Amino acid sequence: MVTETYAPEVNGVAMTLGKLVEGLLRRGCRVELFRPCQSRDESPRINGQYAEHLFAGMQVPMYRELRFGFPAFGRLRNTWRNHPPDAVYIATEGPLGWSAAGAARELGIAALSGFHTNFHTYSRHYRLKLLEPLILAYLRKLHRRTGCTLVPTAALAAQLRAQDFGCVEVLQRGVDAACFNPARRDDSLRHQWGVDPGQLACLYVGRIAAEKNILTAVAAFRAIERQTPGARLILVGDGPMRARLSRENPDFVFCGMRHGTELARHYASGDLFLFPSRSETFGNVVTEAMASGLAVVAYALAAAGEHIRDGDNGALAANDEPQAFVERAVALAHDSAAVRRLGAAAARHAAGLTWEAIVERFQQLLEEQAGKTP
Repeated sequence: MVTETYAPEVNGVAMTLGKLVEGLLRRGCRVELFRPCQSRDESPRINGQYAEHLFAGMQVPMYRELRFGFPAFGRLRNTWRNHPPDAVYIATEGPLGWSAAGAARELGIAALSGFHTNFHTYSRHYRLKLLEPLILAYLRKLHRRTGCTLVPTAALAAQLRAQDFGCVEVLQRGVDAACFNPARRDDSLRHQWGVDPGQLACLYVGRIAAEKNILTAVAAFRAIERQTPGARLILVGDGPMRARLSRENPDFVFCGMRHGTELARHYASGDLFLFPSRSETFGNVVTEAMASGLAVVAYALAAAGEHIRDGDNGALAANDEPQAFVERAVALAHDSAAVRRLGAAAARHAAGLTWEAIVERFQQLLEEQAGKTP
């Protein structure tokens, strides 16, 4: 497995890969992970059937929480020539991922790739829109160098097939319902937020950045606040827009990065989850919020489009207009009974999204691709 992000880095790709690695190891596979160093003094972890190979890298411009690996074609080729794996999974599309695709292709090793991040659409939010066609062309070429590209939703699969990405298969995402569930609700935490009993806690979890369309969440909350006095907006995460939002909105509650059961406690202590992002390939926070018993307001895209049935276990904005999102959020926030009903239905739905079946499917896809390679 080749990736430019991995735990303890906090993002959807790192979390997903962690679950896949853990699952493959439980199923008796040997896993070797190739990734950039996360610190100067880091040593590779080797434990039984698991081994790491560390590479040089640097921080991603405009996304300093992540790193990318430098090109390493020669080292990867030599390593795999001496100890060829049955299959290679390339999870990220930076220089290290490109090198891995080339090395696997030269050596005739089965390779799959994962389309985890819409990097080409991110360029719109950083005044680099002119680069979008070039980035898309690069991504297409990289993924077509592998035998198949794995994506988390049927909608994304159809989109990439239409854009000539070659073979594309769906590998869904799971959610850890043992960690994220309504039982972790904590009234003392709500009190720390300044939310009194009966008041509404609106929650946002994720990167506080332009590509997450976060200003629409702010607009929705301000509209909610006008009709629902005492409502609070709680933001969990960090990012380049945090300082600006904090300065402009001193009443918002910024909780910073949270992990594990502490993150689960923050989810479950909210009521209404606002997620206006339009740049996700999936959006693990949506299913985590659902598993935690929150009523989710989102656009009908990615995880929300896959798992939310409007009015049944969540609320979907009808189109990509910010006002549509705002109006849907305001209408739901004004109906506390609906918030509770949708949250309970969301938790029931998410309880069935186990990682075990997804890892089994992932191993099957790897084995199928390996079987096609002479």
